[in-house]
Amino acid sequence: MKNFVLPVLILSIFAGDGFSQDVAVADPFASLKQEMQIHWPKNRLVRFVFHGHSVPAGYGRAGEVHRYDSYPMLFHRMLCDKYNYATIDIAITAIGGENAIRGDARFEEDVLSLKPDVVFIDYSLNDRAVGLEKAAAAWRSMIEKCQAANVPVILLTPTPDSHEDLLDDSTILAQHAKQVRELAKEYGVPLVDSYAAFREIVQQGNNIESYLSQPNHPNKAGNLIVAELIGRLFL
Repeated sequence: MKNFVLPVLILSIFAGDGFSQDVAVADPFASLKQEMQIHWPKNRLVRFVFHGHSVPAGYGRAGEVHRYDSYPMLFHRMLCDKYNYATIDIAITAIGGENAIRGDARFEEDVLSLKPDVVFIDYSLNDRAVGLEKAAAAWRSMIEKCQAANVPVILLTPTPDSHEDLLDDSTILAQHAKQVRELAKEYGVPLVDSYAAFREIVQQGNNIESYLSQPNHPNKAGNLIVAELIGRLFL
């Protein structure tokens, strides 16, 4: 396996396809990072909620669930190592097999009811079954619900499916990744571009199968790629 360099985590307000670093932006999570450094007894519970399908839920091969290999849990470990005086909760409201339409239907009851400090949305792998237009409507609804509740939301482009060529921008999954980027830019919310990171890995000559437990689920190494990208916002 060749060594590779991950592309930078991007904010949706960056230009072009998101890889431009020409625009300086304020850290949207500066105050939360400061809060996670407060010691007892003045600290409080900080909660991150991951909403989506089987990948954030921790599914691997053939229906097996490896919760502690999932990117939310790997990110949790990074946070706890960094902020060792903080009380940090990771709530995973993801359901295997679910698409954004179903996720939106239960968003207020299952996500906003938890009083999250940050919400992550990751549905594109399964949104291929409902199409771009319906998926966009559901993502917009969830984003707007977060913004109405004054809860920061972070969008994730999909992890790969080896049935589709990561270097082909015309595939269905690539189109959904593009749509998520556009939604992040439109709403001015942070974007974790997992799809671009895995595309870069392939471009650098690495075998994508090394990061997958089955064609549409990452293994621990693949989940770690996403966790490290998220970590760049908070570590």
